Amino acid sequence: MKSGSNLEKLLNAGEFVITGECGPPRSADASVVREKAKYLKGYVDSVNVTDNQTSVVRMSSLAGSLILQEEGVEANMQMVCRDRNRIAIQSDVLGATALGIRNMLCLSGDHQKFGDHPEAKNVFDLDSIQLIQTVKMMRDEGKLISGQEMAEGTEPRLFIGAAVNPFADPFEYRVYRLAKKIAAGVDFVQTQCIYNMDKFKEYMKQAHDMGLTEKVHVLAGITPMKSLGMARYMQKSVPGMDVPDEIINRLKGVEKGGQSKEGINILLDQIQILKEIPGVAGVHLMAIEWEERVPEIVEAAGLLPRPTV
Repeated sequence: MKSGSNLEKLLNAGEFVITGECGPPRSADASVVREKAKYLKGYVDSVNVTDNQTSVVRMSSLAGSLILQEEGVEANMQMVCRDRNRIAIQSDVLGATALGIRNMLCLSGDHQKFGDHPEAKNVFDLDSIQLIQTVKMMRDEGKLISGQEMAEGTEPRLFIGAAVNPFADPFEYRVYRLAKKIAAGVDFVQTQCIYNMDKFKEYMKQAHDMGLTEKVHVLAGITPMKSLGMARYMQKSVPGMDVPDEIINRLKGVEKGGQSKEGINILLDQIQILKEIPGVAGVHLMAIEWEERVPEIVEAAGLLPRPTV
């Protein structure tokens, strides 16, 4: 075992896993994270704790991860390269492991111009692939980037994750981007939100034909549409997002008050399709600020009880 985390154990056992997501608050109020944990515990196998997502200042991902784990929910701590140089990155990797974190998602991070501090200096000392390489070297070789060695048995034991976008242009290149992250040492990947199932099937076929699905666990990203307005915004205004017209038309067919329910029905249909795609090891359920709907989604999808290993 690379980390001994619950997520690693379930994926290695071939179980269809569910990871969730928790966005820390824009405050020091730990009760916000604890409240979200109530809706996630027992319904997902591990939970991403976002790292100042969309470049907006929030409680740190490390603190949020620790609070989740105090509530009995395994954390998957996100780390972005935007805000840290290699010294801070390696320091936080060591600190996270010392505090019991066993999963880490390595990300570049949204550019600060999109957040609430557009005048901030970005760092990007490392990119996401270099971050993966760094964490793998620390774990498997017991070395820092500088070459300094750690005492045997004190290496950070982390299950390494990354994000991939199957839909960004050029589409033909996306699977090679996945291959680069696998070569860097990633153990699992979570995809961008998937709505275009046909295009995702083609992406997974390419990955399967290249032998990539035998080397990494792929978790398909899913997000329930709350409304027709949300679907239209994601279709037209979110880069790298592919929302087919059939999703828009399906939401158009119901009254505004029933659109959130129909959005969940669409999600449930997507889960059933994803379960049948070769190489898909599970789903990453992103219900940010809608965590209270996670229990009904997981139950309706027939994914309870969650497995144990």
